[in-house]
Amino acid sequence: MLKNSLSQILKPNFSFTPYFFLFPALFILGLTVFWPALQAFYLSFTRYGYDITQAPTWVGLANLQRLWTDPIFWQTLRNTLLYLACVVPILVIAPLGIAILVNGKLPGMNWFRTAYYTPVVISIVVAGIAWKWLYADNGLLNQILQTLGLVQRGSGIPWLTSPELALFSVMAVTIWKGLGYYMMIYLAGLQSISPELYEAAALDGSDGVKKHWDITVPLMTPYLLLVAVISSISATKVFEEVFIMTQGGPRNSSKTIVYYLYEKAFAELEIGYACSIGLVLFLIIFILSILRFIVPNQNRNLD
Repeated sequence: MLKNSLSQILKPNFSFTPYFFLFPALFILGLTVFWPALQAFYLSFTRYGYDITQAPTWVGLANLQRLWTDPIFWQTLRNTLLYLACVVPILVIAPLGIAILVNGKLPGMNWFRTAYYTPVVISIVVAGIAWKWLYADNGLLNQILQTLGLVQRGSGIPWLTSPELALFSVMAVTIWKGLGYYMMIYLAGLQSISPELYEAAALDGSDGVKKHWDITVPLMTPYLLLVAVISSISATKVFEEVFIMTQGGPRNSSKTIVYYLYEKAFAELEIGYACSIGLVLFLIIFILSILRFIVPNQNRNLD
């Protein structure tokens, strides 16, 4: 009996079967994600560009030293951090309010849910072009302001051509696109809250807005943290809106790290330097991704 027990303990349980099923996906990921990432890491320490037929030249930390003294890089980093600081709080708070609104059982709520979610399914290219038309000097926004008498006839607010306004105008598109997506995340959380909690709170005098502050917000904390992390990562990687609407201008006022990386790699063919920019971007997103893995653990602890 002891011999049988020892044989069962020492018997290997390892099986190759799961890895056979995983191999196709891992192979594709290796070719399209892991290997290019390793190449980019290597190229960030080389001088490679202009004539891509020439082999990369090892330069060590020269690219990172150049980053340290590159004023445009620091400007793009400030723009990216400003993007985070402005967009993320709105995308964390506003969708929760919309989700509470559409979670009600009033007539027409399904239509409102669809209306708020529609921008999510619209292509960012289409959305960027449409908003660029709206922001034009003779666009709809300026025409409305002229009709209301807030702007003189024949003039308009330079939404995309002013260094002070361009980045914030692009932020508005990101917020408009993200409201419906994060609303659905919150809506799933709200529908998991028992109505009995609100009934009990009403008996204790907690009603109206106060019930949401006492019950909804504490119970939705895991979802708030999740949305904060996801929206932070998305805001850090913003590119399409900038590319379509401003091309990083005017005077680099709306240029983000991702757009600067694209510009160096594909417009100026400084691939080695672009990879060093990508390395910095990777470190920022890596930190945010760690938070992304921490949030589910906090969710389980709260449960």
